[in-house]
Amino acid sequence: MKKALLLLPSIAVASLLSAPARPCTSILVSPGASSDDSTMVTYAADSHHFYGELVLRPAGRNLPGTMADVYEWDSGKRRGQIAAAPTTYSVVGNINEHQLVIAETTYGGREELVDPTAVLDYGTLIYEALKRARTAREAIEVMTGLVAEYGYGSSGESFSIGDPREVWLLEMVGKGPGNKGALWVAVRIPNGYISAHANQSRIRQFALNDSRNVLYAKDVISFARGKGWFKGRDQDFSFADAYAPLDFGALRYCEARVWNVFRRAAPSLGLKSDWVNGDPRAEPLPLWVKPDKKLSAQDVMALMRDHFEGTEFDMRDDVGAGPYALPYRWRPMTWEVDGAKYLHERAISTQQTGWSFVSQSRSRLPDPIGGLLWFGVDDTYSTVYLPIYAGIRSAPPALAPGVATLYRFSWDSAFWVFNWVANFAYSRYRDMILDVQVVQRELEGDFLARQAAVEKAALRLHGQSPELARDYLTEYSTAQTQRAVERWRKLGEDLVVKYLDGNVKSELGEVLHPPYPDAWYRRIVAERGEQLRMRPLPGEPPADKPLPVVGYFHSRDELGDLAKAVPADFDFEVEKLVLLPGEDLCHRPPRCCLSPAESTRSDGVVVAVPRPGKDPCGPPRWLVRLPRGENRPLIKESER
Repeated sequence: MKKALLLLPSIAVASLLSAPARPCTSILVSPGASSDDSTMVTYAADSHHFYGELVLRPAGRNLPGTMADVYEWDSGKRRGQIAAAPTTYSVVGNINEHQLVIAETTYGGREELVDPTAVLDYGTLIYEALKRARTAREAIEVMTGLVAEYGYGSSGESFSIGDPREVWLLEMVGKGPGNKGALWVAVRIPNGYISAHANQSRIRQFALNDSRNVLYAKDVISFARGKGWFKGRDQDFSFADAYAPLDFGALRYCEARVWNVFRRAAPSLGLKSDWVNGDPRAEPLPLWVKPDKKLSAQDVMALMRDHFEGTEFDMRDDVGAGPYALPYRWRPMTWEVDGAKYLHERAISTQQTGWSFVSQSRSRLPDPIGGLLWFGVDDTYSTVYLPIYAGIRSAPPALAPGVATLYRFSWDSAFWVFNWVANFAYSRYRDMILDVQVVQRELEGDFLARQAAVEKAALRLHGQSPELARDYLTEYSTAQTQRAVERWRKLGEDLVVKYLDGNVKSELGEVLHPPYPDAWYRRIVAERGEQLRMRPLPGEPPADKPLPVVGYFHSRDELGDLAKAVPADFDFEVEKLVLLPGEDLCHRPPRCCLSPAESTRSDGVVVAVPRPGKDPCGPPRWLVRLPRGENRPLIKESER
């Protein structure tokens, strides 16, 4: 009797939901394009249905004749069975024990090419390849061999596949209902170059007689001819044009992300936005570019943090960003007004990321040490990339399956702690992201600074016993993950205290009320100015305008050169000084010190500013003394 195994979805919540194709982003870095000769692959698993966790699959052996049940990665639906591999390798997330890494993005392609009767979906292909292959080339053989035998049931996919020596891009699409197999092309990224894909097929023309660098299905061109999707010479055939024709959304949602990766990595190329703006005269983006400098893991993390800053697509600039420059847009992505259809930009950094990683595969190190996932949960812009080595024995508890789900919160879950902080930061993003980045740099900077020493210690242990190195790396990855989660929870607590109720507390505990940006007030006035405009009633005295303030000072050190104007016995433990601007043409020190006038007003502190008289230098600056806890605005008393 044949034994059956279960091939379960890698993310628990995915088995409960029927999710649409996920918009993701992936970058491929060849060893010659990296600063330490590692290959790198990135992945952002962007789905509103995904809970981010780290799944470990142990190595194993199966008896001859063992069959494995296949459950679709996105929906959890059972698709059928495949023959289990006699021997499987251990897998940590998306990297296996031989430093093989696989990521993907879904481009969809022609709907009529999906085969609902096929056994294999793209997720199963990824993890079966990681369990069965040692190199990128072997992974391509495994994936294409499996779909030839069992059929391919997903829509079009781009796969990033890397091992310690090379990176490949494999693009695949089905042949339609009941037509077993798949149409595919795989190209090796030239050494010294990088590539990227983001939910749109990117392989166009490819070499037909270069098996060292290009592999493809034997019928990939003839099938398109038979459907009437291509006419011309074989050497002119474009996989992307035949099987995933472009529309405007594919350019702006997908190719725009690739454009910005290339633009940032190779600014010397001067890549224009014509292509992603839909200009029919524009040349398509290249499949790969040579970066202006070799990229470190930290550089690649930075490429994965992007909202089109500094470009015409900058998501901080339009009204959708609100007053605090929020570079995110809630779904849906498109809408209609008066019959015209509009879109929101789609950047690499997006709120619905379940998890992401930047991998390193390094041929100079033993596999358990050389393979490294810099692994993060939630939004790439505000996550912390954690050092997760290929040789670890167990997932850090905060990342382990079962700690929480998309529908069950837990403070023990890294996913929920990072989402809690990010979602609060969205409410005043322009300010809070600066606080987030301070802690992000603190943690990631320390991980990167310690990396060489950690790997040196692991290498020494590996020389004694590889298992000792694995134990050490497991403890290290677990400790750093727990440290990051605890620090992130403390960050969230600090943000709630600092930004409570729309206020901002200073480092000295003062409750401040910073106004909205001037541009936002102007938008309000443009839309509802007449309704919101204040009009004095007949006989109402003119309203007092708050005095402008140049700065608050709580010590002589903060005053700097201005301290010369302050009496030596001024007690900064009890009082603070406020600097009022003047128009002193002689650049004299400010005068000190005015005290508040006696007043029964509760809406502010009344200050009597003396008239300058016939001073040729003009009105001087003044320092006003206030109790340290006084935070009301300053109001100018009638002139005397």
